[in-house]
Amino acid sequence: MAKAAAGDVTAGDPQARIVTIPNAISVARLLGVPVFLWLVLGPRSTAGDWWAVALLIAAGLSDWLDGKLARALNQQSRLGQMLDPAADRLYIAATVIALAIREIIPWWLVGLLAARELMMAVVLLILRRHGYGTLQVSFAGKTATLALLYAFPLLFLGAHTASYSEACRIVGWAFAIWGSALYWLAALLYAEQARRLIGEDRENGRDHSPGEVPLGDPGGDREAGQR
Repeated sequence: MAKAAAGDVTAGDPQARIVTIPNAISVARLLGVPVFLWLVLGPRSTAGDWWAVALLIAAGLSDWLDGKLARALNQQSRLGQMLDPAADRLYIAATVIALAIREIIPWWLVGLLAARELMMAVVLLILRRHGYGTLQVSFAGKTATLALLYAFPLLFLGAHTASYSEACRIVGWAFAIWGSALYWLAALLYAEQARRLIGEDRENGRDHSPGEVPLGDPGGDREAGQR
C-alpha cells in the first residue's frame, strides 16, 4: 500500500522521483569521495595519485552525463538538484583538504574556500527564511567549479618528480587562482541577487512560498538548473 501511495505521488509530481538513472549516477559519484580520499592520503604514491586523478575525471564526466540523461530521459527531479551540487562540493572540499594535508597547497587557500561556503550557507538560510529556494546557477559559478575541477588533478600531478610536473604545477595554479576568484565572485553575485529579491518583497509587501523560485546552485553543479 505504501509503495502504491508513493507511486501515486510520483505520478502526480514527476519532480518527486527518487529512483532514476541520473540520481543513481549522482549517488555513485558521492560514494567515490571516500575512495578518492583513501587513494590520496593512504598510499601517497605516484600510482595512487594517478588513480585519484582518474577518479576525479570520471566524477567530472559523470556530472556532465547525469545532466544530459536527466533531460534526454525526462528524469529531472528535486533530489537530483540537491545531489549534484552536493557531490561537487564534497569533491572540492575533499580535494582541497587532501592537497593541504599533502602540503601541495597552503591552508589559507582552504580557509578562503571554506569562508565562501560559510557565507553561502548564511545567504541560503536567509533566503529560506523569506520563503525562497536556492536561486539559478550563474555563469560565474559554472566556470569557477569547472576551473577548480581542472586545477586539482593538475596540482596533484605537479607534486610529482617527473618531466610533466612543472607544466602541471603552473597550469594547475593558474586554474586554482582563477577558479577561486570566480568562486567568490559567484557567491557575491548570488548574495546581491538575494538582497534584491528580499528588498523588492519588502518594498511591495509581497511574500513567497518555498519552491516558487527555480532551484539551482551558484557555485556547484553545471547542470543543476536543468535537473
